[in-house]
Amino acid sequence: MLEQVYNSLQFIKPELILVGTLLVSIIVDLIFKNKKVVVAFVILGLVLSFYYLTFLNSINQLIFFNMYAIDPFAYFFKIFLLVATIGIVLFSVLSKEISDLKSREGEFYYFLVALTIGMFLMTSSTNLIMMYLAIELTSLTSYMLAGFMKEEKSSSEASLKYVLYGAFSSGMMLYGISIIYGLTGSFDLLAINMAIADGVSSLALLISTVLMFVGFGYKISAVPFHFWTPDVYEGSPISVTTILSVASKAAGFSMLMRTAKIMFIDPYAAPTVNDWQIIDSVPIVEILTILSVLTMTLGNLVAIWQSNLKRLLAYSSIAHAGYLLLGVLTMNNEGYSATLIYFVTYLFMNVGAFLIVMLVSNKLNSSDIDSYKGLGMKSPFIGVMFALFLISLTGLPPTAGFVGKLYIFAALVNKKLILLAVIGVLNSVVSLYYYVRIFRNMFLRESDIETPEIKLSLAEKLLILVFAIPTIGLGLYFAPLVEFAHASVEIFSGN
Repeated sequence: MLEQVYNSLQFIKPELILVGTLLVSIIVDLIFKNKKVVVAFVILGLVLSFYYLTFLNSINQLIFFNMYAIDPFAYFFKIFLLVATIGIVLFSVLSKEISDLKSREGEFYYFLVALTIGMFLMTSSTNLIMMYLAIELTSLTSYMLAGFMKEEKSSSEASLKYVLYGAFSSGMMLYGISIIYGLTGSFDLLAINMAIADGVSSLALLISTVLMFVGFGYKISAVPFHFWTPDVYEGSPISVTTILSVASKAAGFSMLMRTAKIMFIDPYAAPTVNDWQIIDSVPIVEILTILSVLTMTLGNLVAIWQSNLKRLLAYSSIAHAGYLLLGVLTMNNEGYSATLIYFVTYLFMNVGAFLIVMLVSNKLNSSDIDSYKGLGMKSPFIGVMFALFLISLTGLPPTAGFVGKLYIFAALVNKKLILLAVIGVLNSVVSLYYYVRIFRNMFLRESDIETPEIKLSLAEKLLILVFAIPTIGLGLYFAPLVEFAHASVEIFSGN
């Protein structure tokens, strides 16, 4: 046993570096009054983790007694999470909300590291208990970050709601796991797959699957498990809102996609080039279809009525979870790779949009849409950059968002799910309406009060360009991203 543990440790150097970064950052925070030292250590740790992660790009095996997978799929999401976290750390350095916390500022950054560790574990877990513990680590850290501005009533309210919804979904998921264990006698996804294929009670399996999907739906903000999202996004610091909408959602999707492929694919079916044969006893595709249509439709329709940009982007994030589910429900390599492509494009355009909202909020102390009246004329750089990110979120060419949706809809069409592709396109048209409201305020309306010109520092402009350039660049040249996504859909299946 000790030998297997020792052999497994060499494959989790990125995770061990993050744990070390967390511990060192806590000590550094206690010693130094200048909290920028903590930021430097956190960034150094994230970069070192990234460096050691690159050595694992061609490995495909299970470690720690088949509880943890090192494979191209996990590699893709860990790269994604590290890039997102580094970007959000730099993002947070410019945040007035975080810098105003003074003595507690350092805590925020090592909480981000703790959150990243939990998300890393989520991406590689192949055991139901390991998955549950990873979700709990991520969730507990998220609760603390959501209520980080504890002096603000809205932040405390956001954290409390997050805890309550999280506790409910966690309990439902744990109950579902216990039923699956009772049916199959195992927590291991591969063993459960074989047991389901050999025949178990269909009704009990359906109930347990639905209960498990409550936990997944909560992490990805899928309807009807989305109720926490608007209030938490509005009450949390914008930096926290951003990481929840991008990184935490990605970790939830990685776990959902791995579970769907390993647990519900018929191990006795003849292998095909692309499509997977689903075990008949669980209507997994039907469940995902219902979740997807409800999520993108409700997210877009409710966003129309929002006047606060943080709430509007929260409902937009819910809608994007619906688009991502469209790729998952195809249950084939093409749909999975389309989902990965969409996630990369979503990272740059969504973080960029939240960055603009944060910088404007720093200057105007408001996230209301009406406060953006005339902003595009008085501060053209902000207006043009924000417009770029919103156009990409809509999915219009020549932006990265168009490429993401193009591959999602193409996967649906190739699977002959034409109706779902049409529903997705119609939802994109609806989203254009509420994004155009922001364009109208920025460029076509004048404020009732004198709106000051927002002057950005060189560092702020450069950070905006870090997200803006890939948003337009990936819309024009995306072949390397597509190749990376295609190579990353290989999920360890025991073969």
